Amino acid sequence: MKLAEALQERADINIKLKQLERRMQNNALVQEGEAPSEDPEALRRELDGCIERLMWLAGRINLTNCRTVVDGRTLTELIAEKDALTLKLSAYRNLVNTAGERVYRARGSEIRIVSAVPVAEVQKQVDRMAKQLRILDNRLQETNWTTELLED
Repeated sequence: MKLAEALQERADINIKLKQLERRMQNNALVQEGEAPSEDPEALRRELDGCIERLMWLAGRINLTNCRTVVDGRTLTELIAEKDALTLKLSAYRNLVNTAGERVYRARGSEIRIVSAVPVAEVQKQVDRMAKQLRILDNRLQETNWTTELLED
């Protein structure tokens, strides 16, 4: 199994777990004399099986990410860089959006609001970071589809 397939399966299981939890809650209580629309015990067993599979996948994915080296760095390090860059990019974009807002005066005597940030310069940094993030994400995706999931 490729790493990308394991990641997709993990995402699918997480969605299924939420659905199973909701279904279990919907069938936990019934009116006396009525039967639940689904067997809560069967749902619980299915949930337990999904959690076991998720635990196995997470272990294998983490092992693979720690042992797979791309351009001298592990996938774990590249993922950490991607996460940090995503956070930084979001904060810088918000800064540019706030600092770039124009505030108009209705009368000449009102207080004038000006940007304390060099918007054009920060926007260039945002553009560079966005490009760097795209390149990094593409490299990760390529590696995910070419790397076998380690199962030992």
